[in-house]
Order: sequence, then C-alpha cells, then structure tokens
Amino acid sequence: MVYDVGCKESFEALDSWVAEMRQELGPHASMDGLVCVVCANKVDAGKLRVVDESEGRLWAESRGFLYWETSAQSGEGIQEMFQSFYSAILELCENGGKRPAGNSGISFTREQADAIRRIRNSKDSWDALGVKPGASREEVTRAYRRLAVLLHPDKCVAPGSEDAFKALVNARTNLLKNIK
Repeated sequence: MVYDVGCKESFEALDSWVAEMRQELGPHASMDGLVCVVCANKVDAGKLRVVDESEGRLWAESRGFLYWETSAQSGEGIQEMFQSFYSAILELCENGGKRPAGNSGISFTREQADAIRRIRNSKDSWDALGVKPGASREEVTRAYRRLAVLLHPDKCVAPGSEDAFKALVNARTNLLKNIK
C-alpha cells in the first residue's frame, strides 16, 4: 500500500484498503499469511509533508505491516523496501505460511498505539489526558500516571511515543496550573 506524505486523505484511505483486503479474504480468513508493506511516498517533497514518519510508521507497525519511507521520483528507499518485502515473503514461505512465533515485528501494544494517536489528535490538554473539563487535580494526576506508565520513553518504543509523552507532561502542567 502506498500513500502520499503530502496528502492526508491518501493516508486516511489505508484503513479502507485494509478493510477491502479483509473482505476479499473472507470473513474467517486471517491476514497472518500475508506480507503487507506500507510505503510513505514522496518523502523528497520536504516541507509539503503533512503525514510525519512516526504517524505512518505507527499505523503500519501497529498492524504488523512493514513500513518504508520512499520516493518514486528519486528512488529513495525503493530497493531496500523490495529487498525487505522479498525477505519477508521468503521467511513466510519457509514457515509454511505462518509468521514465526514471537517475530511479529511489533514491539509495542495496540493500547500504546491508540494512546499516541489520541494524544497526537487531541484538541486541548483535557483531551490529551482523556479527562473532562473541570476534572479534579486527583483525576488529572490519575489520568497522567496511567498514560505516563504506558508511554514512558524507557518502556515504550512505539513511533511517536517520545512526543506523546512530552505532550502529556505539558498537558498535566497546563491543567494543574489552572486547577485550584
């Protein structure tokens, strides 16, 4: 699957492509026997980029897909992507169509990925911490601790976790300044 890093709509369409693949496979089929690669294309566009690497990588890796930054125009990342894709296909074939146990390539949880996405897309500090406006100091502190444990850079290697953790710290600081 390929999306244009300068077009948020093409990135958001990835979910519908996955849904279409699942539909084609049938209701009881698994995607475990497939090798999926997500290519963030047009990385040579520079400042026109609207989908950052961590967002694309998080989306792909949280689903067990390979992720590559590419440019069809300059050729950047293309050869490496195909080599990785080919190697993953060979590995899958050598294992009878099953991914090797413990080798999914995912080193973070779906909960971590969802929290990072929610924080990245939050409108304000309340939303970032997942508390309602007017929450007490204790509620803010409890929400912060839960998310901080989940996303602390020493414990979470998900793409974008460091930025999400910093956003959490800032959100907590902003809210506690204004709560009496």
